[in-house]
Amino acid sequence: MKKPRYLAPNDFMADPSVHIFDGKLYIYPSHDRESGIPENDNGDHFDMNDYHVFSMEDIEGDVTDHGVVLKVADIPWAGRQLWDCDVACKNGKYYMYFPLKDKNDIFRIGVAVSNKPYGKFIPQPHPIPGSYSIDPAVFVEDGVYYMYFGGIWGGQLQRYRNNKALEAACIPADEEPSLCPKIVRLSDDILCFAEEPRDVEILDENGKPLKQGDTKRRFFEASWMHKYKGIYYFSYSTGDTHLLCYATGDNPYGPFTYRGIILTPVVGWTTHHAIIEFNEKWYLFYHDCVPSGGKTWLRSLKVRELEYNDDGTIKTMDGTIDN
Repeated sequence: MKKPRYLAPNDFMADPSVHIFDGKLYIYPSHDRESGIPENDNGDHFDMNDYHVFSMEDIEGDVTDHGVVLKVADIPWAGRQLWDCDVACKNGKYYMYFPLKDKNDIFRIGVAVSNKPYGKFIPQPHPIPGSYSIDPAVFVEDGVYYMYFGGIWGGQLQRYRNNKALEAACIPADEEPSLCPKIVRLSDDILCFAEEPRDVEILDENGKPLKQGDTKRRFFEASWMHKYKGIYYFSYSTGDTHLLCYATGDNPYGPFTYRGIILTPVVGWTTHHAIIEFNEKWYLFYHDCVPSGGKTWLRSLKVRELEYNDDGTIKTMDGTIDN
């Protein structure tokens, strides 16, 4: 494709996860709306309350909106805020993993199940035991299902250490190692954790963990994993510095070494993405706020081609130039 493309121009969609099921691209975004809540660092203005699913047979072809497939009102333990989700397939069933605040306003990760990739999805009665924070992203390899998750500030990751809730939330000092995203292997039925979540370490060029004050490289939110020529690429958003970055490693657990920037800042505060190969080309799915005039809580879904250099590094793209 020659330039980035908006995929759902008549609605506000963001935070895409993307997979190929039955030869089609399926897109699982969050669904922005005008909530009327003032913008703040806790993200209360992102008061999304349902999910749609989109599908495409060709990257430049028609986009099918399969409508609402899950909403807050369907979920027995729901409080508010259905943020970004992901979907995995096993044994002919499709499992949607979603972050949602419970009735105590604490983010948990829930699961909803469907017989079709486009839903509808039926939620389990309770969140995953031991789950917390946001942005679940599932990576499957050799029949093993791994979940990455976590996000600071409104994502509440700073409220936990060693998978235990703190009495008071605490972000490390600038000179201390940054908060890490998490990885956990899922159970055989992929409804629960099979182990304690572990830190995903992101290292600098000297093999040292990135510092919390290194805001242009450290993790903030939006985990994604893909594999290219035998190398594992862990990509993520730096949040308040508005970059999509990536790090590489030799196994799903890491550690990962920082490699560079995928996408420079877009119009709008947040950056969240998915990377996938389709018909022998690689694509970056993401969002910006151009159609809404820069309203950060009303984002629009986009796709553009992603390219690698000969050494396996990803070519940096300008988030504000549509070419």
